[in-house]
Amino acid sequence: MQQYGGGPEMQAGIYREGTEKTGGRDALSNNIAAGKAVAAVIRTTLGPQGMDKMLVDSIGDVVITNDGVTILQEMAIEHPAAKMMVGIAKTQDDEAGDGTTTAVLLAGELLKTAEALIDQDLHPTVIVQGYRMAQEKAASILDELSFAVGPEEREILTRIASTAMTGKGAETTKEYLADLIVEAVSLITDDEGHADVTNIRIEKKVGGSADDAEIIEGIVIDKERLHPSMPGSVTDAEILLLNAAIEMRKTEIDAEITITRPEELDGYLAQEEEMQREMVGRIIASGADVVFCQKGIDEFAEKILAQAGIFAVRRMKKSDMETIAEATGASIVSSLDAISGDDLGRAGMVGEKRLSGERMVVISGCRNPHAVTIVVRGGTSHVADELGLAVEDGLRAVGATLDDKKAVAGGGAVEIELSRRLSAYGSGIGGREQLAIDAFATALEAIPRTLAENAGLDPIDMLAALRTAHEQGMTTAGLDPDAEGAVDMREAGVIEPLRIKAQAISSAAEAAAMILRIDEIIASSGTGGMPSEEEMAAMQAMGGMGGMGGGMPMM
Repeated sequence: MQQYGGGPEMQAGIYREGTEKTGGRDALSNNIAAGKAVAAVIRTTLGPQGMDKMLVDSIGDVVITNDGVTILQEMAIEHPAAKMMVGIAKTQDDEAGDGTTTAVLLAGELLKTAEALIDQDLHPTVIVQGYRMAQEKAASILDELSFAVGPEEREILTRIASTAMTGKGAETTKEYLADLIVEAVSLITDDEGHADVTNIRIEKKVGGSADDAEIIEGIVIDKERLHPSMPGSVTDAEILLLNAAIEMRKTEIDAEITITRPEELDGYLAQEEEMQREMVGRIIASGADVVFCQKGIDEFAEKILAQAGIFAVRRMKKSDMETIAEATGASIVSSLDAISGDDLGRAGMVGEKRLSGERMVVISGCRNPHAVTIVVRGGTSHVADELGLAVEDGLRAVGATLDDKKAVAGGGAVEIELSRRLSAYGSGIGGREQLAIDAFATALEAIPRTLAENAGLDPIDMLAALRTAHEQGMTTAGLDPDAEGAVDMREAGVIEPLRIKAQAISSAAEAAAMILRIDEIIASSGTGGMPSEEEMAAMQAMGGMGGMGGGMPMM
């Protein structure tokens, strides 16, 4: 068995008792198997015909999704190399907002093709060098294949949003949702054509259908006003954000109050009410007519607030409080004693509205005019959650396109063209690096091949058709599952942001290179150690699965 790196064995006693060490080819094979196993888990979720995964946690909560990063984050992965693959998905999601499955699948294929080269006695460092050369060349080719997209080209932006949502539970309404997404983004686009889509909130509600989704210019909070006597809406609102309870504090130690006469009870209750009046009095004195409280408000304080004409909401989520603070300019106050008029935010209107049959609080006319909310509805919580993820992917895809002002054809068109050009590039390089560049080119074909497999088509026939189309100069030809052949993806409206493809290839190449450069694994006791032979066998089996993914391997 060939060994890479290492050197003379270290003297006995250098490691803590229970430490496990794997070196040379065994360590490399172990890491490659783990990476391939992770890629195999999400392989079947790729594309418009991709399948979903049902993830059940230790307390029985169920998540049904085909979103790559969600699947990997929910899995109990322990193997260090497998965790690197999860890191790819997270980086892809953070940087591009979509393409997580593509990135992980590419990384798995790069490891697979590298393994074949290692079996031919090609050293890992040579493979890494070839992969890096291919990655740099792919970046320049991608830029050549891209085309310009501006904020005025709403039809293309709608197609980009629709492509991002394809295969994510929004098939029947993706055109309607794509229109909503582009409209929402247009509301927050600045004069230079950039859009910070983090200003767009997604509110998910159970009930109704996806067709009931709507845009609200402002912030929508899934809450109701605290008391029916409070005003239904407040114009030119002065908003107080309070992270303190408006109720009597409980003592930190057990205490007992002895009351022997009725008048003593009356006196105690009167004193308690007076203290609450004092609390509310500080709010009234600040000039606030709207209060969002992150903690509790008791019944007596409710009545006083209602009598003062103050609109109040309690038990707010921290994320909602932070969103309101950013939109209105309010400061979150953590003590009733610290309230002042300088902490208040301002909005044109705060009120309770019935949206899609349910009462919610709407804040509009904010100081930050880019506050927009898309209300998404689904028949069940799982449907609503999945639609919310689809809309989020669509938003981030449109935002990435406007930031970079570039897009590319989807449907595997980019990968096939990159594969073809990288093969030609490798021929000009020659030497052992050519083998690695060719392997990189082969790995890219995994995307259209998987799209064909997930659609129930013959991957060999589909790849042959795509190669023929690209050799004839159709650089935007990709796989159309409905037409069962090569179609011009740009004309068909299957378009993706350049950033998604560039980031996926970059992340996959870097992760594969990192894994290939590891020649020894030293696992200290108490860190979970290395997987057992049975667990590694499960990983290897997972790498060869072509179905739904079966049971999750213990990694």
